[in-house]
Amino acid sequence: QVQLVESGGGLVQAGGSLRLSCEASGNIFSINDMGWYRQAPGKLRELVARITRGGSTNYADSVKGRFTISRDNTKNTVYLQMNSLKPEDTAVYYCNLDLRAGAAIGNYWGQGTQVTVSS
Repeated sequence: QVQLVESGGGLVQAGGSLRLSCEASGNIFSINDMGWYRQAPGKLRELVARITRGGSTNYADSVKGRFTISRDNTKNTVYLQMNSLKPEDTAVYYCNLDLRAGAAIGNYWGQGTQVTVSS
């Protein structure tokens, strides 16, 4: 069974920084793409950033230059460094992984972590 545990959310003032982490555990054979999504109240879940196993990244236009996604394949962990945070970044952030566990290939979501940016 695969588990994704997120950490690092919280309350921060505008202009501040937070670092999110998402660690996958279980019978994991390999992890391909890893990503972060967010969902604000009353809005659809949206892509924030994704990173391939080889390290290629893509970002939502709204976070380019402020957020950085990275991964540690030895720890099955993906990170999101968020700088220059704005009130509009307030949302629940979810990690999302494409991985192979045992003989199964699947897409998994974390439980979500709240990020609140005050003005």
